[in-house]
Amino acid sequence: MMRACMMRACTNRVLLLCCFTLVLAGCKRPAEEAATPAAAPPPVATTAPKAPAETAARPELPGLQVKTIDGKDYDLSTHRGQWVVVNFWATWCGPCLKEMPELSALDAMREHVEVIGLAYEEIEPAEMQAFLVKHPVVYPVAILDVYDPPKDFASPRGLPTTYLIAPDGKVAKHFLGPVTANDIDTAIANAGGPKPAA
Repeated sequence: MMRACMMRACTNRVLLLCCFTLVLAGCKRPAEEAATPAAAPPPVATTAPKAPAETAARPELPGLQVKTIDGKDYDLSTHRGQWVVVNFWATWCGPCLKEMPELSALDAMREHVEVIGLAYEEIEPAEMQAFLVKHPVVYPVAILDVYDPPKDFASPRGLPTTYLIAPDGKVAKHFLGPVTANDIDTAIANAGGPKPAA
């Protein structure tokens, strides 16, 4: 008799446990379904804002119109027929400062090469002018708005970043990191331009 009572008690417990599990499972489903959309937002929403800027197609002939720190207008399109070195840099960038004298010498010594320095930083014109007194260059320098950089060039992923523009206005070479006058001369020669004098 005791054995029968124990068996009935076990059976009752199992049935009670099964019923309880079913009730809980039934209660959780709507809550889980309601939570699912909030817990799993579409992945596009988190990545979409940056995608257009990163993957935007660049024009074949990039444009660049800036005002240099000496107040002059610079328009890349008016420099067709020349090799133009477009150099993104900053005053706080050690490798940038190291390449400035070479780029300045290149601009001064090569009739077919021009350099434009684009300061990619938040700095006041007076501060930049004071900086250039200590680090003079012969080429023009413009300060870019880091929140609205030139759209025809990719935002620099590191500094310095340099583009070599061919006489036809197309990008002949893109350098990431410091460049030397020899690097520019070699890139010009490789793109069919004049070879540097020995």
